Amino acid sequence: MSTGTIENFAGKISEIGPLYPFSGWEMIFVLFCFAFWIGWHIWQIKIENREYKEELEKNINKDILDRVLQIKEK
Repeated sequence: MSTGTIENFAGKISEIGPLYPFSGWEMIFVLFCFAFWIGWHIWQIKIENREYKEELEKNINKDILDRVLQIKEK
């Protein structure tokens, strides 16, 4: 792998050029990653809320809740 035609490191870095690929794209990548991160959290919250409601509907029995409420009232 070649990093360019550098004979010595006594020169100016601005004369060498970019030292890594995609230089100048850092801010775009940061914004993309931030948007992806926020989007992932929103998507995850929606999925977890949906699963929570499904579990709640599946596991709640109205008769059991009525009995518990009657016991607490006494």
